[in-house]
Order: sequence, then C-alpha cells, then structure tokens
Amino acid sequence: MKTLGLIGGISWISTADYYKFINEGINEKLGGLNFSKCIIYSFNYADIKKNNDNNDWESTFKMLSEACEHLKQSGAEAIILCANTMHLLADRIQQKINLPVIHIAIETAKEIKKSNLAKVALLGTKFTMELDFFKIKLAEQNIETLIPEAEDREFIHSTIAYELGKGIINQETKKRYCAIIKKLADKGAEGVILGCTEIPLLIQQEDVSVPIFNTTLIHSAAAVQFALA
Repeated sequence: MKTLGLIGGISWISTADYYKFINEGINEKLGGLNFSKCIIYSFNYADIKKNNDNNDWESTFKMLSEACEHLKQSGAEAIILCANTMHLLADRIQQKINLPVIHIAIETAKEIKKSNLAKVALLGTKFTMELDFFKIKLAEQNIETLIPEAEDREFIHSTIAYELGKGIINQETKKRYCAIIKKLADKGAEGVILGCTEIPLLIQQEDVSVPIFNTTLIHSAAAVQFALA
C-alpha cells in the first residue's frame, strides 16, 4: 500500500470527510483491520482565506509547496489537496515537488464522462466557478460547464466560508442552493458538480432532479485507487 499525503484544513470539516472516506475505501477493498497509510498536513484556514481574499496565490503556492515537501520527506508517495480551489495550483505543485498530485477536476471529468453527460453545472468558491482551472479539465473531456449568475456565485462563495466551512447547516441556504441548481438545469445542465468539498454537507442527491457529482467522494476514491495500485 502506498502512503498518501493529505493537505487539509481548507476546511477541517471536509478534511475529516477525506480521512473517513479514504479509510473506509481501503477497508472495503482489503477488509479486516486494513486502513489507509496517510499523513495529514492541516493549515489554519484563516491564513489561506487571507491570501485568497487578496488574490495572493503566490503566498498560497509557497505554503502548499512547503507542506508538500514536509509530506514527501515523511514518506508520502502522492499528494491529495483536500480542497477544489487549491487545484488552481495543482499542476505547478506537482512540477515543483516531483510527486503525483491527484487532480480533483480530472477525476471528476472521468466520472461525468462515464455518465455520458455533455453539459454540467459547477458550484464552488468564486475562484472555482470563475477561473478556468477546473473548466479546462472538463473541456478536455468535451464537457461544457455552466456556472451560476453573479449574485448566486457571491451567495455560494460566502456561505461556503462562513457556514459550511464552520459546519453550519442552514435550511434557507439549502433552499437557495436547490433553486440555483434548478435554474442551471433549466438552462441545460444535465448534472451538477459539487465543486467545493463542503457543499455535500448541504446538498444530497435526493434534493435535486439532476445527477450530482460529489467531488469529495470522487477524489477520495481516486486516492484509494492510487494507494492500492
């Protein structure tokens, strides 16, 4: 079994889910008392958010790179960035540290392709929705991406940070998310990517009429596959 290096704390809520899903996945495959060999480097989310708010991606890149080097020196054989937005820097990090970085958007695109969908909605932080790093990986699989309108993007971004990232589940927020997804489905989205690792805390398949793609689960399953390859 290979050792996984997890970069967490972005937020700790979803990092706990990664740890749970990866260990469950290993045990499902191997049974008995077999669980994941992994190392977690967890950030103070406030430091990351400060950089994000200032569009200071270079400082975040330096922080992530140093964390990955610590994990590599500790025996990690691949890196799992436990946050969609941090994949803005995934290709650069992989090149710098010379370890595989299992890319959440690539793995999500594979799952969408298996479902034969050509157009999907993408929810996440404003960076994930508005920048191209996630959409490019989807486009490479001929998948078109729809994102919410500006006011809805701001609402999603804010609630990710100040509600979901703190483990707060608000039913009015859930209703608004469902309404946003319905609007995107009405515009032709055949499925919806829960492209922030906290959104699955709020939205489940039974809440919406189109297939959901839970990036936390998809990414964790890819990590399990790598660890056991």
